[in-house]
This record gives sequence, structure tokens and C-alpha cells, in this order.
Amino acid sequence: MINFEEELKKFHPSLEVEDAEEAIYNQDLTDMADLLVKMIKESEDKQGEQ
Repeated sequence: MINFEEELKKFHPSLEVEDAEEAIYNQDLTDMADLLVKMIKESEDKQGEQ
């Protein structure tokens, strides 16, 4: 059976939309688009050297 008192102790309120948005944007994450841009730039740099 669920012990509601224990579950309430574990509860953490969710962030407001503005706070969540700020927390997400402040993380420095590399995504696939960043990786592709880097790979293309490196490829162009190597071709320019030849």
C-alpha cells in the first residue's frame, strides 16, 4: 500500500516555465547540429590545406 506521508516527503515541486526555460538554456549541451557544423568546418579546413 502507498504511504502518502513518505511520498509527500519525496515530493519536489516542478519549476515554473520561466525557471525551467532558463535552466535548460543555461546548460552547455552539444547537439547533432553542432556536431555536423563542426565536422563540415573541419572537412572544409582540410580541403583548403591541400
